[in-house]
Amino acid sequence: MADHPPKVWASLITNLNYLPGLLTLAHSLQQTKTAYPFVALYTTSFPAEGIAALRAREIPARLVPTVIPAAPCTYTHDPRFEEAWKKLVVFSLYEYDRVVLLDSDMLVRQNMDELMEVALDGERQVFAASHACACNPAKKPHYPREWAPSNCAFTPQHPDPDRAQHTGAAATAGVAMLNSGLLVVQPRETDFVAVQTALQDGERVRSYALADQEFLSVVFRGRWRPLPYVYNALKPMRGPQGTHGPLWRDEAVKNVHYIWAVKPWQLSQREREESQDAPTHWWWAANEARWCGEEARGVRDGW
Repeated sequence: MADHPPKVWASLITNLNYLPGLLTLAHSLQQTKTAYPFVALYTTSFPAEGIAALRAREIPARLVPTVIPAAPCTYTHDPRFEEAWKKLVVFSLYEYDRVVLLDSDMLVRQNMDELMEVALDGERQVFAASHACACNPAKKPHYPREWAPSNCAFTPQHPDPDRAQHTGAAATAGVAMLNSGLLVVQPRETDFVAVQTALQDGERVRSYALADQEFLSVVFRGRWRPLPYVYNALKPMRGPQGTHGPLWRDEAVKNVHYIWAVKPWQLSQREREESQDAPTHWWWAANEARWCGEEARGVRDGW
């Protein structure tokens, strides 16, 4: 028996909309031959049908408390952010030595087990994450006004793309905001208390246009370890039309993050066939491989 609690990969699921993503995420992790288990964290809002789908695939799952700000926050322009607050529960999972929390709209392309050993001292570096891209290519008016390519932490890395594959910009670079799609957390009571205390400031919390990731960037300003983009490779960064094409290398990316509204599993078959977008094809190849494996094991629930 291990002397310490395990280290795990995890993803939070609150509704069926993201279930295809979580199932394919879990499959993609398994394909990398990771040495660590994956666990689905679910809240009381997750229906029985979803729990049954997890059990059919023998994916470990556990019910976790719902963590939300004391005052209600509405995101008319980005409803997805209303659920994002619940990810903060990861800081309370003290029974684990380490949790690498992944959003369900991610696809792991290469083994990332080294994240389980990334040094976190609990003071200067409470957790690890990659930067958010602050370029705002969609020109969303509700995003912070300072969000522009000139203020993005990735932009100064363009002249040295080789370094960018393995080194993240300083936590205070650019707008100094992380993307919470991947969080490497060593759960500690002091950190969760800090989170809970800050969540009580309703006026300030409501001012965060980007919900949990802006919240964490403020509460732990400069106290998170920056990871290179390869661990949370935001899909809009890629390619000649991407915000950071000079940095992105398909062969180096370890984990793709399909941010924004339309997820790969929400595309029609015609849209998939007509798509010229390589990351979309990557996701569907992994998803179809998952389906084939499930069919061979007699899992035919349609997910």
